[in-house]
Amino acid sequence: MSQIPSAQVPSGAGAKPLDLITIGRASVDLYGQQIGTRLEDVASFAKSVGGCPCNISVGTARLGLKSALLTRVGDEQMGRFIREQLQREGVETRGIVTDPERLTALAILSVENDKSFPLLFYRDNCADNALCEDDISEDFIRSARAVLVTGTHFAKPNADAAQRKAIRIAKESGARIVFDIDYRPNLWGLAGHDAGESRYIASDRVSAHLKTVLGDCDLIVGTEEEVLIASGESDLLAALKTIRTLSKATIVLKRGPMGCIVYDGPISDDLEDGIVGKGFPIEVYNVLGAGDAFMSGFLRGWLTGEPHATSATWANACGAFAVSRLLCAPEIPTWTELQYFLEHGSKEKALRKDEAINHVHWATTRRRDIPLLMALAVDHRSQLEDIAEGNPELLSRIPAFKVLAVAAAAEVAQGRSGFGMLIDDKYGRDALYAAGAHRDFWIGKPIELPGSRPLTFEFSQDLGSRLVDWPVDHCIKVLSFYHPDDPAELKTAQVAKLRSAFEAARKVGREILIEIIAGKHGKLDDRTIPRALEELYDAGLKPDWWKLEPQASRTAWAAIDAVIETRDPLCRGVVLLGLEAPYEVLKDGFAAARTSKTVKGFAVGRTIFADAAKAWLAGRMTDEQAVSDMAAKFKALVDLWLQLGETKAA
Repeated sequence: MSQIPSAQVPSGAGAKPLDLITIGRASVDLYGQQIGTRLEDVASFAKSVGGCPCNISVGTARLGLKSALLTRVGDEQMGRFIREQLQREGVETRGIVTDPERLTALAILSVENDKSFPLLFYRDNCADNALCEDDISEDFIRSARAVLVTGTHFAKPNADAAQRKAIRIAKESGARIVFDIDYRPNLWGLAGHDAGESRYIASDRVSAHLKTVLGDCDLIVGTEEEVLIASGESDLLAALKTIRTLSKATIVLKRGPMGCIVYDGPISDDLEDGIVGKGFPIEVYNVLGAGDAFMSGFLRGWLTGEPHATSATWANACGAFAVSRLLCAPEIPTWTELQYFLEHGSKEKALRKDEAINHVHWATTRRRDIPLLMALAVDHRSQLEDIAEGNPELLSRIPAFKVLAVAAAAEVAQGRSGFGMLIDDKYGRDALYAAGAHRDFWIGKPIELPGSRPLTFEFSQDLGSRLVDWPVDHCIKVLSFYHPDDPAELKTAQVAKLRSAFEAARKVGREILIEIIAGKHGKLDDRTIPRALEELYDAGLKPDWWKLEPQASRTAWAAIDAVIETRDPLCRGVVLLGLEAPYEVLKDGFAAARTSKTVKGFAVGRTIFADAAKAWLAGRMTDEQAVSDMAAKFKALVDLWLQLGETKAA
C-alpha cells in the first residue's frame, strides 16, 4: 500500500516464504462514527476488517513481516472485502477458504465514553467458526516460521481441531507457536449477546481447555484477565507461575497504559521482576484492537531477533496508536510511522490529533501504489457549456459525450494499470458509473467553481456533507489560480479555501489533488511554481498529488522536485496538465517534465476531446467516430509519455 517500502525482515532470519500465519477470526467491523453515545443511537458506521488474527496479519504486514491469514469467509460481498483488503495490505490470502454456505462474521461497536465500548458479535454459524481440519494445508503451515493461534477459536470443536492440527504440523517443521489468549467470555457462551465488551468471567471449563494448549507454545501473550483465565487462578502472580509450570514459553503480560512485562525463565515472587517495555501514556479513545496492534509490534521484534525490551517498546507504541484512534486494523502503524513516532514522539496525548503523524499514517496506508498515472480529463464544465452556446438540447447531451470519453480511455487502457479519468459531478454522473466499471481506473472529481478566483467551491461551501457520499477511491481535485506574487489578501483567501478542502479530505478519508495554475495571472519563470509550492506547504497543505502546468525548463522541474522531496517525500507526485495545448507543444512540455523525479504522468483534456466535442455536439460525428478520435489522440500522448520514459531509463 505504501509508497515507502515496508521494512524487510533481516536476511538470515529464516528461509521460509512466510514469517507468520495467523489463524482464526475474520470479520467485518462496523464502528459507530458518532462518539459519546449509546450503540442504540448510532446513525452511521465506519467499515474495516476485524477479528484478532485478521488484525494481526495486517499489523505485522504493515511492520514488514511476510504474513498470512488462515480462516474462512463467506461467498459474498463482505467476504470479498476482507480478501481484497488483505491483498491491499500485502497479506498472503491463499489460506482463506471461501465458505459457500455461511456468512462472514460481523462486529458492531460504539464508543459510549472512554470506559464503555458496547460491542455486538454477529457470529451465529458464521464462516470463520466453521474452520476445520480439512482447511489446514500441511504445505501451507510448513511455509511459515511461526503460527499464531487464538483463544476464541478453541471454543468450537472443529476450529479447536483445526488449530491443534496446525500446531502439530508447525512444531514438526520447526516453526514457533504463538498463543494470543484472546478471551471473549460471550464467545465461549458465558454471557449474553449484549456483553461483547465483557473481558473476564471466570470459568473452570475454559481454563481447563486453554491449559492444554500452553505446553505447545513458544510465546504466550495476554492481559491480566486473559492470564487468569488461561491459568485458572484468581491471583495474577499465581497465574503466571501456573502457566510457567505448564510451558517454557516467553510470557508477555499486557498492562495497558503501564506498558507490559516480559517473562523469560522462572517467575519470581516479584511481579515486576521481568523485562519492562517502555509505556506511552495517551488518551484512550477506543480500546478495541489495542491488543492486536500490541501483538503486531511485539512479533515484529520477536521474529526478527530483537531484544525483548525492544520488542516490548514497539508493541506498546503500536498499542498506543490503536487506543488513540477509532478502528482496529486500519489504525495499526506502518513501520515508517512507528519509527517516526519513536524518533520524534508527539506533543499530543491524543495521537489522532497529531498532524505530522497522521500524515505519515495516511501516506503509508494508501489503498494502492500509483507509480504511473495517465489520465483523460473530461471534468470540464464551462468549456463544454461554451461549445454548446447555451443551447438546451446540446447542453443535455454533454453527459452522453462524457460517457463516450470513458469508452475512449478504456479502449486505450485495455485493462492495463496506470490509467485514469477526471470527471465532474455536474455532467458526469453516467460517465462516473461507466468509469467505475473499470476497477483499475484512477478517478478524480473537481470541487471548484470553474474559473473562480479567489477559489470558491461548486454547489456548496460545506464540503463535509458533499464528500461523505463519494466512493472511497475517488480523489478530490481542486484547482486554484494561485500565483506567489498575488496580493496578500488574495493569497490568504485562496490558502484558506485550499486548507478547508485538504482538512475535509483527511476527515472523510479521501485523497486530494491540488491543481495550481499560475501562468494565467502572472509571469511564469523557473521559480514561480517552486515558490508557490513552498508557500502552500508552509500553510500546512500536503496533498496526495499536485497537478501543475508545463514548465519551460528542466531547471524549473528540478526546483519543483527539490521542494516536494524536502517538504513531503511521501507525496504521490505531480501530474502534468495540458491547457488545450497542441500536440507539438505538449511534446516539448512532456520532454521537460520527464526529467523530473516527481512527475508521474499527465491529465490532459481539451487537447484530446475538444475537436470531437464540437463535431459530435453539432451532429457531424457519430458515437463511434468520437470514441475513435479521442482514443487516437489519447493513445498518441500515452505512447509519447511511455516512449520518453524508456528513453530516460536508457
